[in-house]
Amino acid sequence: MTTLLDINVAQVLIAFIVLLFSLTIHESAHAWTADRLGDPTARLLGRVSLNPIVHADLIGTVLFPLLAMVGGVPLIGWAKPVPVNVRRLRHGRRDYVLVAAAGPASNLLLAIAASALIAVMPVSPVILGEPNVTAPLARLFSEAIELNLLLAVFNMLPIPPLDGGNVLSGLLPLNAARVFDQIRPYGFLLLYALMFTRGFEYVVLPPYYFLRSWLPY
Repeated sequence: MTTLLDINVAQVLIAFIVLLFSLTIHESAHAWTADRLGDPTARLLGRVSLNPIVHADLIGTVLFPLLAMVGGVPLIGWAKPVPVNVRRLRHGRRDYVLVAAAGPASNLLLAIAASALIAVMPVSPVILGEPNVTAPLARLFSEAIELNLLLAVFNMLPIPPLDGGNVLSGLLPLNAARVFDQIRPYGFLLLYALMFTRGFEYVVLPPYYFLRSWLPY
């Protein structure tokens, strides 16, 4: 287990900045998609925004990542959920599935973009003794790939209130969805159990490694 003395402060700071940016894009994607599909609720609340403050959640954006860091598990978190009024969406439950899937999709796109930047990044220094300006950027983009792939996979787990749980709820027949939604109050307990047991290794890491194998890294 990682201890406070083992923590590389600079690396943690980079990871936290990347996480904050990624969560901001994630929630903005939910809000923007909902607005495009007919529900302006999130837009009217200022959630179609790249300002991290409007999306940050004390537990999911600060406390949970710190616990993950100290516990030696991958740095994962969440932001404040974007409010969606399903009745205002033009196609109800179908559109809600698209809104829920928009967040993880945005994380996949961020990972692909970071991977593309690494692939075209010139090697530096060209001459021995010159300052290495690409290594910090490569570290930043590598962190972006790792975190965004983890966020995409983690959020698509079929556990409410994660996006995967909302996607599954929207795809199930209405009666089955009502039964499935009864586990929603216990979702966070399931997530904590997953994060601090070997369940994370068996459920999240295999698809994460599969996706990462497809990207320059």
